[in-house]
Amino acid sequence: MEAPLLEPKPTSMVSSKSLQSWEAGNIETDEDYPPVHGFKDAYHLFVEESKRLWSIAAPIAFNILCFYGINSSTQIFVGHIGNLELSAAAIGLSVISNFSFGFLLGMGSALETLCGQAFGAGQVEMLGVYMQRSWIILIASSVILCPLYLFATPVLKLLGQEQQIAEAAGRFTIQIIPQMFSLAINFPTQKFLQSQSKVSVLAYVGFAALLMHIGLLALFIYVFHWGLAGAAAAYNISSWVVAIAQVVYVVGWCTDGWKGFSWAAFNDIWAFVRLSLASAVMLCLEIWYMMVLVVLTGHLDDAEIAVGSLSVCMNINGWEGMLFIGINAAISVRVSNELGSGHPRAAKYSVIIVVLQSLAFGILSMIIILAARNYFAVIFTSDRELQKAVAHIAYLLAVTMVLNSIQPVISGVAVGGGWQAMVAYINLGCYYIFGLPLGFMLGYWAKLGVEGIWAGMLCGTALQTLILLYMVWRTNWDDEAAQAAKRVRLWGGQEMRVSEDPETLRLWNGDEETSVL
Repeated sequence: MEAPLLEPKPTSMVSSKSLQSWEAGNIETDEDYPPVHGFKDAYHLFVEESKRLWSIAAPIAFNILCFYGINSSTQIFVGHIGNLELSAAAIGLSVISNFSFGFLLGMGSALETLCGQAFGAGQVEMLGVYMQRSWIILIASSVILCPLYLFATPVLKLLGQEQQIAEAAGRFTIQIIPQMFSLAINFPTQKFLQSQSKVSVLAYVGFAALLMHIGLLALFIYVFHWGLAGAAAAYNISSWVVAIAQVVYVVGWCTDGWKGFSWAAFNDIWAFVRLSLASAVMLCLEIWYMMVLVVLTGHLDDAEIAVGSLSVCMNINGWEGMLFIGINAAISVRVSNELGSGHPRAAKYSVIIVVLQSLAFGILSMIIILAARNYFAVIFTSDRELQKAVAHIAYLLAVTMVLNSIQPVISGVAVGGGWQAMVAYINLGCYYIFGLPLGFMLGYWAKLGVEGIWAGMLCGTALQTLILLYMVWRTNWDDEAAQAAKRVRLWGGQEMRVSEDPETLRLWNGDEETSVL
């Protein structure tokens, strides 16, 4: 007779030992956080959670900053070739490559939810199977995205880009197709390591790849004089070095989660695809939103200066954004691990603390941008007219940095909690039904140009941020913890059943049964 399906129950009971742990400043890792009573408890909570959060966030953020540094340094080197080359690289990287980046990152974020909650529930041996399943899905997705790269020139012309820029950008995007396929390996491997907090290697690999990339750019552009094609070659090589290095580490040093290649990766793959698509839609709607800003700017008068100035601002914004994507990944790990372990209060407190810290970073970034608004463009271009155009719109960049300090973090909470589908609807409404039309009207009908487009779209971001903050505030974390095990069962393509021993939870996968608790 089949065992009945297990109904997960909240496990937020706190022992008396745990309740006394605030004063000792030592919270048991196998217990939920005790309640906070007063300032002293809040202080101990802040210190303890900050240690846990940044032990994960710092290496991840550094890795992502290095990854973005590969993108940014490519634009910096190309920008000193000429304005046309800068615009072509900016369109290729910010529009076409960013499109695939957003889609593949979103598809890979399904692994972040499932691996994080499975690891919290003690199902470490399944992480390697999940990663292989994600590899299969992302490689197939990359094949589907190839026509976008191959036909980038007519697509960009259709979107209204100038012919000269569209043709140069089209040639560049064809040359960076190999980089897209590296992401299909990179993202699942990265999520596999992040879910287990094995993140130090990500920082080392990212830093080494960045240094190598800068050397390759100098070699290919200044020594071999390959121009834009040399930048593309360096971009491909550096990206594949990162992907291969992470795989080598997983196979060689992560034997607890990696048990070798398995045909189980193909089992119930459609359940995983559904979660992957929900994750992809959620993140793509966010990432593509700012991409549309670049596209709309290409329709303005003097498009080369408009696109160039905006690309410089988006590049600076991207540096801050990469830091918060790192924090996004860390809070996703914290929330998914704690929910998978049945610790709702710890998940709730983690969210509160990360939002406060992220807001502080955003305000600091705003102050720095406003103070340096007349100077930072010189890093990217020697053209005085372009530098002046960047300084003119820097105040919008400052506001964007404050909003972007909170929004990616809340998205990380959504990924950790498995709320991707709900957030996708919110993003669709705030960004594309409200913010984008408003930006179009301000930019073209009100004739405010790039400032109007950007300001209108910022209103959409602000609305989305407020809604997500309200949603987090209203969340019942006990219910979220109770649903975590069920989510792993449903979206992992597996069934959890209670064996004859009611104290033992067994994970059934086909004909195999593995004790996990």
